[in-house]
Amino acid sequence: MTPWEDGARDLSHLLTPGIGAPADHRRPARGRSGAFVASPPLIRRPGAARADVPPSPAAPTAVVLIEDDAGDALLVQELLGDADEAFETTWVTSLAEAHAQLAGRSPCVLLDLGLPDADGIGALREVLRVAPASPVVVLTGFDDKARGVEAVAAGAQDYLVKGAVDGQLLARSLRYAMERKRADESARRLHEVEVRRSEARRLERGLLPRPLVRDEGIRWVSRYRPGGGETLLGGDFFDAIEAPDGTLRVIIGDVCGHGPDEAALGVSLRIAWRTLVLTGYPAQDALPALDEVLRHERFDDTLFATAVDVEIHPDRRSATMRLAGHPPPLVLEPEVAILGVDRPGPPLGVLDNFRWVGERVELAPTWSLLLYTDGLIEGRADHESGRLGEGGLVDLLRESLPAEDPAELVDHLIATAERHHRGPLPDDVALVLLSYRQGRDGR
Repeated sequence: MTPWEDGARDLSHLLTPGIGAPADHRRPARGRSGAFVASPPLIRRPGAARADVPPSPAAPTAVVLIEDDAGDALLVQELLGDADEAFETTWVTSLAEAHAQLAGRSPCVLLDLGLPDADGIGALREVLRVAPASPVVVLTGFDDKARGVEAVAAGAQDYLVKGAVDGQLLARSLRYAMERKRADESARRLHEVEVRRSEARRLERGLLPRPLVRDEGIRWVSRYRPGGGETLLGGDFFDAIEAPDGTLRVIIGDVCGHGPDEAALGVSLRIAWRTLVLTGYPAQDALPALDEVLRHERFDDTLFATAVDVEIHPDRRSATMRLAGHPPPLVLEPEVAILGVDRPGPPLGVLDNFRWVGERVELAPTWSLLLYTDGLIEGRADHESGRLGEGGLVDLLRESLPAEDPAELVDHLIATAERHHRGPLPDDVALVLLSYRQGRDGR
């Protein structure tokens, strides 16, 4: 006899076979299948017809009771009937039956640790696997308290000892289990957010480096905005290094896609580029080397990256540009114009053994270059193409210039593009505004 059977013997009149069956007041045998409907709070077998119950001002709390003993199940009904709140209890006798009741739902679970098809902590783990969002209260015997403590350590919200529970305690335990589960879920989500923020900060340090520029005549302003208003960075990257001979090397690139994998690939490309420049690798060989790195590092053969590699000569009056499927930079002085090339190349990772041709462009004595990724120009706008585009960006710059503060200018460009789009831009946006004022360092 179980610890609850003494009480159950006097409660058998409350247990009635399924609707339409003749009354049978005998106590059901252990594990007996069939549908049972009882007075409120409702306890029913899966698929059973519901008896009419008085309307309640609040929806009853759903409870799945996994208990193979009919007497213990009946006592649970009686105890919940003594509570001050409504419960709707579905009774199943095995984990196999419980699967159908738990899949896709998150009811409270009352779990007996001694079932015919699972036993002890194994039964709890299976319930948590099938219904990870469900609060679970385990039921143990007088000589099984240690197993109840073990169950709480394994993920249950509480445990109760059969025969030492009244209705108010059972209801309170279920209610507290729900609140503890909500608190656990909130803590888990908060931890995930913190992990993502930590990952974003690590990726940010890799994607957004400090430029290695000695020339005091150069001013550098950069911005990065993750797409869609998210906090996790994508695959846009940029960098700048001044070589010992005074040549200023600048790159900006964009790995297709958005997420931590693309961001990691962007970090790999940026670090590879910086390593090539610092070791004196020929400028004309840098993009082919990055193409090779991308092919080895990418996790999907369809991934590619765009880039523009700019080599500003020591006199600061000319530059050599190589475009790999990337939007060309804009020159802002003496007037706004697209700094295009005659022979742009394909993105990295598209064509085998491709050689990107460098083309020389002339610069004014005082100049500003805007390098950006296509997230800035792919948002909606009131243009014939339906998006901002390179022409729309040129118009925005002409309306915004002259600007005394370069940082305010790039912030204004992003804010205006978002205003045209009527919300955060969907793709990542990276901008670099590079300015040169003759004579700052004696040149």
